[in-house]
Amino acid sequence: MKKALLTLSIVLSIILTQGLTALSYSKETYKFEVKPLPYSYDALEPYISKETMTLHHDKHYANYVKNLNAALDKYPDLQNLTLYELLSNLDSLPQDVRNIVRNNGGGVYNHELFFNIMSNKNNPVPTGKLKEGIESTFGSYENFKSEFKKSALDVFGSGWTWLVLDKNNNLCIVNTPNQDNPICCGLKPIIGIDLWEHAYYLDYKNDRSKYIDNWFNVLDWNQALKNYKN
Repeated sequence: MKKALLTLSIVLSIILTQGLTALSYSKETYKFEVKPLPYSYDALEPYISKETMTLHHDKHYANYVKNLNAALDKYPDLQNLTLYELLSNLDSLPQDVRNIVRNNGGGVYNHELFFNIMSNKNNPVPTGKLKEGIESTFGSYENFKSEFKKSALDVFGSGWTWLVLDKNNNLCIVNTPNQDNPICCGLKPIIGIDLWEHAYYLDYKNDRSKYIDNWFNVLDWNQALKNYKN
């Protein structure tokens, strides 16, 4: 079985030595808007409650959108850039807004992917080329879940765990802290789980392990396949 679990430091090393091709997923530009959930607030129950989804979407995600727009208000030259372009070129941004865009732009991007990768459509296992890739890389879907969960439990504090593609179309698992995300490293996210406490504390308290297990029940592998093929 191929070694699949890469730390972010290893990924960054790969970028410095090989360079990774950037991939854009959105043409949306300033002013960014709060996008509605693709399902009702209670659609993911009993695994994720209506209360959690309402707070997560209407407060946390919406606040990231608000803060991102405020940061760009005084920089008209940045307002024609897509979210992807902003996040993949952070070092070129003005110093006074760089971290604001990193944190809040990352929060917008991460949450939109997170919300869209979940559903109540009961697509509980990978299919097609993604299934083949997971089995080739991790040995089996169950092995992948085990590796993914282990990586997610290793995140200290707030952050994310992702299944991504590198520039060679190899699948790997990476962690990012806070609202950092794979596109900042030139990687293509397929799925990602939010490990900030606001994503699960109302439902699971400090039991992150149970949250991760139950999150797989609402993970939409059909959408993951679209991300993989995009």
